[in-house]
Amino acid sequence: MPARRLSNVPESGTVKIANIVSKLKHEGVDVVSFSMGEPDFPTPENINQACIRSVEAHFSHYTPSAGIPELRRAVAERTRRDNGIPCTEAHVLITPTKQAIFLTMLAMIDEGDEVILPDISWGTYEACIRLVGGIPRYAKLEADTAYRMTPERVAEQIGPKTKMVLLNSPANPTGAVQTKDDIKGIADLVKDHDLMVLSDEVYEKVLFEGEHCSIAALDGMFDRTITVNGVSKTYAMTGWRLGWAVAPLPYIKALNVLQTHSLTNVTSFVQMAGVEALTGPQDSVRDMVAEFRARRDLIMSLIEEIPSLHCPRPSGAFYLFPAYDQKISSEDMAAYLLEKAHVAVTPGSAFGPAGEGHFRISYACSRKDIIEGMRRIKEALAKL
Repeated sequence: MPARRLSNVPESGTVKIANIVSKLKHEGVDVVSFSMGEPDFPTPENINQACIRSVEAHFSHYTPSAGIPELRRAVAERTRRDNGIPCTEAHVLITPTKQAIFLTMLAMIDEGDEVILPDISWGTYEACIRLVGGIPRYAKLEADTAYRMTPERVAEQIGPKTKMVLLNSPANPTGAVQTKDDIKGIADLVKDHDLMVLSDEVYEKVLFEGEHCSIAALDGMFDRTITVNGVSKTYAMTGWRLGWAVAPLPYIKALNVLQTHSLTNVTSFVQMAGVEALTGPQDSVRDMVAEFRARRDLIMSLIEEIPSLHCPRPSGAFYLFPAYDQKISSEDMAAYLLEKAHVAVTPGSAFGPAGEGHFRISYACSRKDIIEGMRRIKEALAKL
């Protein structure tokens, strides 16, 4: 029988919908998918070629568990330059981004420790907290503050068992971007209550308005923070499973112990592709972000034509999280849109208690699909 720890951890809502979409498309159903957070661009060719050269050079064996020196150095240099985080390559662990989150919880959270996370947020955060015996404490997000996690909401959740605050900006599923004042206020709370931070910054380059602020760059915060990031969203490399954690040395040592007993190391030739991604030309990133901005503007104009949908304008990532007026559950709404309109969205309940009454749209798809998918949603909602 499965272990009891799995009893309160549901299947990933986004992966579940994606599997259904894959099955329907295989059966010949014309589905417009707004479900997966996956850029529809090809991986830039210079990155592909770096990987091919690595394979042809027979770089296909074990690497150091924390990652090859060239990639750890490239990560550290970019993190210092772009984020202002005072790290060296010794502060870097190369690991898939989702794995970095799981390793952090496993290494840092004991049974009964509480972790404050946004409510609404990516479902994997809560799953990882629960899997290691931690207790999620939800800082509720609200539309009137553009779904930012404010210091006031964080302060409400701090208690004697609180150990960690989890940040995600730009955010999945809302596209919210924390302000510098938000980050400074949360940092003050963390220092006052002797807490630590996990900061997921994987969407940092997909930014349309505002300024990205890394909490680890603030005074006194590097020694309290694990920053995770990766190449999946920035370079359209979701299938490569390459990311990293940047943290003080004791934290990196703890994470690496777990890595040596699980993954061992990230695929060798993928790491060489990562070096090229970070140190090579960045034109593709600027082009992708410009297209995501245009898609954001397009889909927001279409949302505004649907009276029963209400959504703040996102400032980053490639998601919308509209609330709807219809009095049905988000699971039923997602099922209705898939069955009647052949449009796949992710139910809001997959993103925390406050997500009920919403659904997530990923606009990491073509403008043609955006126009057609929103036309179908508009017609289907008008019938409810």
